[in-house]
Amino acid sequence: MNTITPYQAHISHDAQLSLDAEPQVVPDGIDPSQVLLQILHIQAAGSGTPVQVHVSDDRTGSGFDIEVLPDGTTRPPGTQATTAADEAPTSPTSNDLARRLATAHEAGRAHDFETAIPAADALIQDLAAEFGETAPRTLKAAQFRADLAVLEGDYAYATASWTWLALTWYDGLGPGMRLTQVAAGNAAWTWMQLEPDEAVISAPDLLSMLNEVTTPDRTQTIRAQIEERLLQATN
Repeated sequence: MNTITPYQAHISHDAQLSLDAEPQVVPDGIDPSQVLLQILHIQAAGSGTPVQVHVSDDRTGSGFDIEVLPDGTTRPPGTQATTAADEAPTSPTSNDLARRLATAHEAGRAHDFETAIPAADALIQDLAAEFGETAPRTLKAAQFRADLAVLEGDYAYATASWTWLALTWYDGLGPGMRLTQVAAGNAAWTWMQLEPDEAVISAPDLLSMLNEVTTPDRTQTIRAQIEERLLQATN
């Protein structure tokens, strides 16, 4: 059974795009369908899993389902056919990076932080050098490193990491996308675990991020909790 939760995309008669009811920016001269595929490609690459979308296009009166793979290719949902990208040989560098990430994950699950954290830091550095600091695979490794920080109890590092990740995903995906929202929520949660003096120091960056990447109605409760904790910490 396919358990992937599909997105709902809508393209209006005047070529406006929304995804899960969140308006998306469509640059002049660009077809909204191309913007949609780019957004979903980033989402799939970041999560490492395919994403599905149901598209309703008022311009043609059509509705259809597609699946976007992490490599950017598309196919009908449920299709198991091998794509050309699947058949392409994996480079030795990619194999090495995948092996190193798997090793770091294994150490993290064993709570062997002396092994996992340096391995994750080195991997992020190498991924950033080869693919870019904000490439999806680099961000995926950065998410793992933030999770390690939580497991180790280093909430200051985790808060800073998730705050940066939320802003970075926002720049690539927009405010309403799941990776952006998850990162923002994780940043707020880890901030709540900080000691009062650390919480006061990092609060401005956290609140600035929440103001930028999320909508007020979605963050009203967490903002109130943050403000209440700040009052307690400063009194």
